[in-house]
Amino acid sequence: MTTSEPVAFDAEKENLILDAVERFVDREIKPVAQRLEHADEWPADIVAGMRDMGLFGCMIREEYGGLGLSASTYAKVVERIARVWMSVSGIINSHLIMAACVQRNGTEAQRQHFLPRFASGELRGGLALTEPDCGTDLQAVRTVARRDGDHYVINGTKTWISNGIHGQAFAVLVKTDPEAQPRHRGMSLFICEKGAGFTSTKKLEKLGYKGIDSAELVFDNFRVPAANLVGGAEGQGFKHVMGGLELGRINVAARGVGVARACLEESVAYAQLRRTFGEPICEHQAIQLKLADMATRAEAARLLVEQAAKAYDAGQRCDMEAGMAKLFASEAAVENSMEALRIHGAYGYSKEMNVERYYRDAPLLCIGEGTNELQRLIIASQLVERSPI
Repeated sequence: MTTSEPVAFDAEKENLILDAVERFVDREIKPVAQRLEHADEWPADIVAGMRDMGLFGCMIREEYGGLGLSASTYAKVVERIARVWMSVSGIINSHLIMAACVQRNGTEAQRQHFLPRFASGELRGGLALTEPDCGTDLQAVRTVARRDGDHYVINGTKTWISNGIHGQAFAVLVKTDPEAQPRHRGMSLFICEKGAGFTSTKKLEKLGYKGIDSAELVFDNFRVPAANLVGGAEGQGFKHVMGGLELGRINVAARGVGVARACLEESVAYAQLRRTFGEPICEHQAIQLKLADMATRAEAARLLVEQAAKAYDAGQRCDMEAGMAKLFASEAAVENSMEALRIHGAYGYSKEMNVERYYRDAPLLCIGEGTNELQRLIIASQLVERSPI
């Protein structure tokens, strides 16, 4: 597992960034989130605002034009966005996993070529892993890249790819040696910019997580320069992706905290306004028990995210910590969304309120960046590996 270089925490920088994000969220996202989500409309103005703020480069080092934020600060940025509209945080997540793969594993020439364009938002996109017959078992990918002179020719299909329609570049996991054993040794990662032979064929409809485009990508004899092979050597793609997914899982966990807290905050407010049997429902013991559990889940999830982000910033292997955070925070979001729905009663079921959106968004977090069943296996495996007898 590749580890990142340690990143120093800068409290003053964090405060400035978080203040700016809070203002942006209140001004640009909150007033339009419900309308755009119901319309399943790409939030073009919000994306442009995030680009102007430099958020597409928030985890890219300053020497390459990024903000150089720590994962700890980044997680807080994601939480604040997800508390208002979770989809927006997903637009930068997949993009930054792609950037992390290049920053941590790319050649210096690749860093110089791609990272400034990623950081500015000139070149946006994400990670192309999943295929119609391949999800959790990434070693089963069928997309193939074959060497042809100073290019590779890629053929295959990817699906459920975030930013697939509006993105311009993707880190694409392929097989360069389909016969290799074990299978991961035949996998490589390429940075592919859209062009002849690389198309987005359709937008996939979803229960929630609307606004962000999830799409199918098709590669039909697509030619990518050999110089775009991340790290410059075949057979390293699986390792590169696993390292990038540590950051992705911290992002998903931070989103879980955001959704869990949004559910809590709206439930606490509503419970003080709604009256039954002559008193606010916050005075009823049944509601108090729900609120207490919701608050505890949200806070525990936040602390697990903080722990995982600190390990990532220290350059340590953190697949167990990120897995724990992702597992707990995503389940906390699901449970809090259900409780918020019950506390709000019929109003929670209404599309006029935010609660039904949280209820539809939260389950994705238990699936994205590796299912929670996979996280449990990772955690158990690491417990044994780290505690030999």
